[in-house]
Amino acid sequence: MGCYPSRNKQRFPGYDGPLVLASQTSFTVSEVEALFEMFKDISGSMADDGLISKEEFQLALFKNSQKENLFANRIFELFDLKHRGAIDFSDFVRSLNVFHPNTSVDEKVNFEFKLYDLDDTGFIDRTEVKQMLDALQKESEMRFSDATVEAILDKTFQDIDGNHDGKIDKDEWINFVSRRPSLMKIMTLPYLKDVTTTFPSFVFNSEVDDIAT
Repeated sequence: MGCYPSRNKQRFPGYDGPLVLASQTSFTVSEVEALFEMFKDISGSMADDGLISKEEFQLALFKNSQKENLFANRIFELFDLKHRGAIDFSDFVRSLNVFHPNTSVDEKVNFEFKLYDLDDTGFIDRTEVKQMLDALQKESEMRFSDATVEAILDKTFQDIDGNHDGKIDKDEWINFVSRRPSLMKIMTLPYLKDVTTTFPSFVFNSEVDDIAT
């Protein structure tokens, strides 16, 4: 499988070659080349512009370009490193790198914290956790009473919010994750070491369930 740098730079905005990306990530050159094949399929699924739009991202995850999902939307935002409403190939590889088995635990914890810090304030507050619970209910078709939701929120902050200021900071999150290593399991996708053209399935809902239990 080969990548042709000059041609790809013209067709794919923000394209960096396999050697460059392999030197900056945990991926090998051959893994980057496999990711490029995957990227071409996804970025050309609705518009042949060399970028992955939000709709193409949703289509790859759910086979439905119109499906709304809080976690998929947030992942798209975090993958869109240049904040232009689309993901280029270099951003795609650098972002997926956090899920590589050889990527450090610190990088994974930091990404996970940002994933749940929906408002990018540097804290996870009660409103954000409630949004995640609501999304979990929607996806799983579970239904909690308002009283149960409030009880889950109370328990979550009792367990994580060490200084009782009503929000979870990075240090509190790191401490919590160190006590609940199962929360990190979805931050590693083993098959990224044997990449195919199938887009990884990000299953974050189960983790929110773990946080709340």
